[in-house]
Amino acid sequence: MPLCHSERSEESLIISAQIARGNRQRCFASLNMTASFMKNFLPNFVAAIVIVGLTPVASANETYKFEPSGSTIGFAVHQFLGTTQGKFTRFSGKIDVDREHPENSSVTAQIDVRSIDTRIKKRDDHLRSSEFFNVEKFPQMTFKSRSVKRTGPQSGDIVGDLTMHGVTRPVTLHVKLVTPMNETNRTRWAVTTDAINRRDFNLLFAPATQTVSGISQTVAINIEIEAKRAE
Repeated sequence: MPLCHSERSEESLIISAQIARGNRQRCFASLNMTASFMKNFLPNFVAAIVIVGLTPVASANETYKFEPSGSTIGFAVHQFLGTTQGKFTRFSGKIDVDREHPENSSVTAQIDVRSIDTRIKKRDDHLRSSEFFNVEKFPQMTFKSRSVKRTGPQSGDIVGDLTMHGVTRPVTLHVKLVTPMNETNRTRWAVTTDAINRRDFNLLFAPATQTVSGISQTVAINIEIEAKRAE
């Protein structure tokens, strides 16, 4: 039987209401998806932008601290027909590296003079005494860089001030990186410099002792530094 006008109108209203409810549900679902997107994605996106923005700054400067167990600060001096070798066993230091601008890098080091070790206790005690190092008055030897110049892919010259026995003199350290360039957790350097003249630092024995000992005025330096990146 054909529907009358009122029945068709009622059916039309029911269908319209169902369509409206469907549209509202889809709208709410869309709003929920948008809200979820804003809540979950945007914070992560913003965080990623912040990290990317900070990364160049954070990676431009790296700080490394000396690892004494893997490092050597040694010296050698001629005596009569032989050579006396020794080292310092207690020291600390810091290397600030700017890979983008190596000239902005810097190095500082402190050496405990009491830790001198030539493998002969009597000689070490004499070197610590007031006749030579006078460790009671001058317990530390220090180095502080003033300029860094790159001389090759993995080498450079570091000019700085060496303070020893109360005297400060400029020295140039010739350094060579012996670890890969892309190694960022640890770094190892071989260091050489011109021989140091004891007279420049007032490190002189009494004339009679100097004559008897036959010790050269010049001291060769042998340094290898291993450093670990600071946390």
